[in-house]
Amino acid sequence: MNKKLIAVFSLLVILTFIGYIIVDTVKSGSSMPSETTAEEEIEYPDMWNVTKEITVTDGSLKAVTVSDIGEVFAGGNAFVSCYDTAMTKKWSVRTPSSVTALAIDGDTLYAASAETIFLIGTDGKIITEWGPYEANSFITSVSVYGDHVAFADAGIKRIFILEKDGQVSAMIGHADASLIIPSPYFDVALGAGNLLYLANTGNRRIETWTTGGKYLDAFGEAGTAPDAFCGCCNPAHFIIVPQGFITAEKGINRIKILDKSGSFVEYVSARNDFTPGVPLDIASSDGITIYAADSEDSRLYVFRRNR
Repeated sequence: MNKKLIAVFSLLVILTFIGYIIVDTVKSGSSMPSETTAEEEIEYPDMWNVTKEITVTDGSLKAVTVSDIGEVFAGGNAFVSCYDTAMTKKWSVRTPSSVTALAIDGDTLYAASAETIFLIGTDGKIITEWGPYEANSFITSVSVYGDHVAFADAGIKRIFILEKDGQVSAMIGHADASLIIPSPYFDVALGAGNLLYLANTGNRRIETWTTGGKYLDAFGEAGTAPDAFCGCCNPAHFIIVPQGFITAEKGINRIKILDKSGSFVEYVSARNDFTPGVPLDIASSDGITIYAADSEDSRLYVFRRNR
């Protein structure tokens, strides 16, 4: 009988000792610093300030672009306005329908509506109109570079590459190259070397294609990290600048600069009072001054980098 009691007591001691080791190991492991946590806790400040705000009164603001000489063009429902370098309004013209996107090349402004593109002189006179190109279109972005004009159509999830006379020379997004565009945020930008960049927003990335329609590369992933794109349908807007790219997101309403490979450089604006679900359209001709159009309050915001 005594031998049984001794055996039971010994077993309890062993089990207690094992339990202590397990608990101590767990506690020790939880107290060790985590590299992932430390990385996530890094806070990046906004490196740019709003230096000027312009309330646009010609209609509900939707889009902005800027010329190489610093003239700023705003568009919306249903107007296009021109501002000089001091942001003093020079002229405003009514358009047949609401303007969704703008691009400038030389003395010609390209103002997209949902189905067509208006060509407007820098004197404010409408020259001509292209389109419509497809039924059920919803044009959300237009870009001009060299011999080409490109526009993004979120309605049919396709990019059109045009000659300077408005004729279609290539398309991206049809056949086996379908794009995931869940909402009417779909940007395109033409660059040097016959390259074209597009926001495949459902995949949270920016893709590089040739103007002939050949896929080359992509960068971006889903997430809240500085170099990732959060939530759905991002980047909502992007432009090409000398540093690389400037992107604007919705969900977490932030504007940031990425280098040419897509790596994070700095925030332009991440701690702000902009409406989370309303991304700002952006424009910059030099990467030094950034213009942002907020359709929520119909204001143009001018950003300059902190010194």
